[in-house]
Amino acid sequence: MTERVVLAYSGGLDTSVAIGWIAEETGAEVIAVAVDVGQGGEDLDVIRKRALACGAVEAEVADAKDEFAEEYCLPAIKANALYMDRYPLVSALSRPTIVKHLVAAAQKHGATTVAHGCTGKGNDQVRFEAGIVALAPDLKCIAPVRDYAMTRDKAIAFCEAKGLPIATTKKSPYSIDQNVFGRAVETGFLEDIWNAPIEDVYEYTQNPAVPREPDEVIITFKEGVPVAVDGKPVTVLQAIQQLNERAGAQGIGRIDMVEDRLVGIKSREVYEAPGAIALITAHQELENVTVERELARYKRQVEQRWGELVYDGQWFSPLKRALDGFIAEANQHVNGDIRMTLHGGRAVVTGRRSESSLYDFNLATYDTGDTFDQAAAKGFIDIYSLSSKIAAKRDLA
Repeated sequence: MTERVVLAYSGGLDTSVAIGWIAEETGAEVIAVAVDVGQGGEDLDVIRKRALACGAVEAEVADAKDEFAEEYCLPAIKANALYMDRYPLVSALSRPTIVKHLVAAAQKHGATTVAHGCTGKGNDQVRFEAGIVALAPDLKCIAPVRDYAMTRDKAIAFCEAKGLPIATTKKSPYSIDQNVFGRAVETGFLEDIWNAPIEDVYEYTQNPAVPREPDEVIITFKEGVPVAVDGKPVTVLQAIQQLNERAGAQGIGRIDMVEDRLVGIKSREVYEAPGAIALITAHQELENVTVERELARYKRQVEQRWGELVYDGQWFSPLKRALDGFIAEANQHVNGDIRMTLHGGRAVVTGRRSESSLYDFNLATYDTGDTFDQAAAKGFIDIYSLSSKIAAKRDLA
């Protein structure tokens, strides 16, 4: 029986060439799988037909936008996930979504191997392969660009020699990955970290320096889930899409950073994530109102570790699953509305209200009606500082 390889297929030059390349290198039949996580571009049926025309024995396409939003982006919002305190894990979240579909296709078609188009120096090769073996330990993984030295020049030559129905126009100066949660841009002149990004780099966001009227929005959450925008019910996908449009129009969500890659190098990345930044900003503020202090303090530690695990390709790991349980518990009272002003590249919270609020006006006020027992403070301070006081007597002796 002929071996079968499932290929993560985008419809572009590299993965189209990879179909025939893999077949020649391994003698295997190739099954192409394309997953729509909101990256835009060509129609899925066009991509499916191209894969077959390029030699795939089977081609599957999946509209996974809602799945991606609800099962991958939403946990990141609940976790306030920002890798290195800035990056909302745009690409890292989409990889396990795609992995799940690749593994399902491999099991359905009896494939022994899964292939992807990553290079040998990026994070995504790890995210794909660590995810695949976590779901199906017996599957093998190959990467033609990395394992068979399939350079772009070789890919173009192969495409022209075989007469494949794919354009071989000049490549964009940037490497771009995008989905509904955001957009990542790297390489080209951005590799010189002294060079500032130019407006041509951006697509999801408008220039925040251009004068425009501010936009006020109210986001409603239930147990940490965005359920309405300006009082109108939304799915998680719709919340992201609407905030992408409205926050993006105000230039919100631009991130230019040098980040620590899993493979050990530092890399300059430019991100756009208007909806993600607006939603995480709102969610963080509602947590400030509704989550008890010690739980909130500990959750901030969990958030950092959760983000590192996801960035490092450990979505399906036991620790990540355990932390998911903690984050779900911590979100059970994150209910209410956050009002924000979107303007000048910033999402600024201007109002909060919640039936689950821990904010007590009568305890917080300094005016008449104050119910806080100030007389209790002196004894509290004496006990709280006692250990330091005892140590100071020893150390200053």
